[in-house]
Amino acid sequence: MDYNTALERAYDTLPEQTESGGDRLSVPDPAGETDGAFTRLTNIGAIADALDRDAEHLHRAIQRTLGTSGQFDGERARYNGSFDVADFDAAIDGYVTEFVTCSECGLPDTVLQREDGIEMLRCQACGAFRPVEKQTATVSANTSQEAIEEGETYDLEIVGTGRKGDGVAERGSYTVFVPGAQEGQIVRARIESTSGNLAFASLV
Repeated sequence: MDYNTALERAYDTLPEQTESGGDRLSVPDPAGETDGAFTRLTNIGAIADALDRDAEHLHRAIQRTLGTSGQFDGERARYNGSFDVADFDAAIDGYVTEFVTCSECGLPDTVLQREDGIEMLRCQACGAFRPVEKQTATVSANTSQEAIEEGETYDLEIVGTGRKGDGVAERGSYTVFVPGAQEGQIVRARIESTSGNLAFASLV
């Protein structure tokens, strides 16, 4: 068997290649409506479809991230409190990082499966898997010593990248978005605002 024939046969045994997850994952921008003391996310169904996830699962994660309660009617969601598009954008970024993107290959070709009572994220592209349920007890224990305050400056380790390229850090119970920061960096950032357990910072 010559080299070219062997090479072609080897390629035939490989799984079909997919495009880069960052280029292929196209998520609609969140559409929010303020209604008195409530804020509606009117296209949560379309967002969930783009992520290939259950819309109610996405809704529960957004509630947790925003630190509020709400209602879901199948296509739209309503949250207690006043939130803007940036709040929803950041919450969806956090959801993609936790429940969609493979932490090994970076692709969104994953499925959620509950195994022995634990929700697992399994990658169909590279075969990697990991639990996705947050360890709330650990977070609670660390929250007091890793609190976030608006106007304060912190050293943050950038552990991920949001859908729009912002650096993502974790501190206590907060997910912190830092525009201009890159994954793997340790940066000094000032907290500009907070919403639920989201925080938005700028590099200093």
